[in-house]
Amino acid sequence: MRLKPHSMYTTALIIALVATGPLSTDMYLPALPEIRAAFDVDTAQVQMTLSIFLAGLAVAQLILGPLSDRFGRRPVLIGGMVLYALASVACVFAPTIEFLMVARFVQAFGVCAGGVVGRAVVRDVHGRTEAARMLSHVSTAIAVAPLVAPLIGGHLATAFGWSSIFWAMAAIGVFVFAATATLLPETNAQPKADALNPRRFAANYKALLASPNYRAYLLATAFCFSGLFAFISGSSFVLIETLGMAPDHFGFAFGFVVVGFMVGSHLGGRWVKRLGVERLVLIGGRTAMATGVAALALNTLAPPTIFSVVVPMALYLVSVGLILPSSMAGAIGPYPTMAGAASALVGFVQMMMAALAGALVGHLHDGTPGPMMAVVALFGALSWWAAHQIGAEEPDHP
Repeated sequence: MRLKPHSMYTTALIIALVATGPLSTDMYLPALPEIRAAFDVDTAQVQMTLSIFLAGLAVAQLILGPLSDRFGRRPVLIGGMVLYALASVACVFAPTIEFLMVARFVQAFGVCAGGVVGRAVVRDVHGRTEAARMLSHVSTAIAVAPLVAPLIGGHLATAFGWSSIFWAMAAIGVFVFAATATLLPETNAQPKADALNPRRFAANYKALLASPNYRAYLLATAFCFSGLFAFISGSSFVLIETLGMAPDHFGFAFGFVVVGFMVGSHLGGRWVKRLGVERLVLIGGRTAMATGVAALALNTLAPPTIFSVVVPMALYLVSVGLILPSSMAGAIGPYPTMAGAASALVGFVQMMMAALAGALVGHLHDGTPGPMMAVVALFGALSWWAAHQIGAEEPDHP
């Protein structure tokens, strides 16, 4: 039995597909210090399992987006979930940190299908204008994943050890695979026979990057997400090791921060029709710069506390909630026949830049919140700059 494309059950399934990626990023954050001890490596090496995961997401998007344009959304989603579940099991049995990095890369390659193809499904079903509103609402719902994932991961790690977290990921992968294979309808009504042709491939990306607006939306998305990922990469070490928070309490602090994203996404969904995508992204850019600078100042000019880390980051995530859905809709909206490629390129740049931000935090880590907050402030300021490059709305392209 296939669901109707516009039904709320289809939307719920898309949310589950897209949310599997944030779950895979955030569920094992409380266990990072334990994983570091288990493999007897330094902080930078264990943080590389996060950056490698994002690099896998980045590379996969360039491939999976055009694949879904060519062969349809269903087969790419189904294959991706199978790969994700198998790689999650491989993480459990990793004998070295290097093996875990490779398994995380493959895991990311599989779970990426849910994110990049799921967003393309929204564009297929709802069109350009409605897609911005739907992506905002989807993002609000998806925010529940990083809200609960560290809580679940912290309790699993405390009770059963870090490997139990990857068993949980494998179970999630099997469930989402079964639901997708059974229920999801095919939404790609215009498959492109030449989507994988190297010349067409290059021409698509060349056409996308030739648009100043596309570049501006792409950079706004990448910069604001990189500030978020700087926090994701360093938060467990700062909050657990530096500020003394218990691993099974980490999820509460992380959840408070994620509430900021939910607020931003909710406001974006309510305001986008009245303010427009361009103005909404600009408001988000200003918020990112202001809150990033405030976070840095609070943690360098006074002794850091859990409060001084968590509260400004929650406010920074309001900007992320405003920018991400609207920028994605603004980027892919004018390109109905290559929505997969347009979504994939945004995702590639977003994930690669975030991976670099995470690696930077790992190498600069000195046992204080300062380096993490400096990277957040940098990317917040860059988000503001990118938002100011967006011009008038472009017409649809063939």
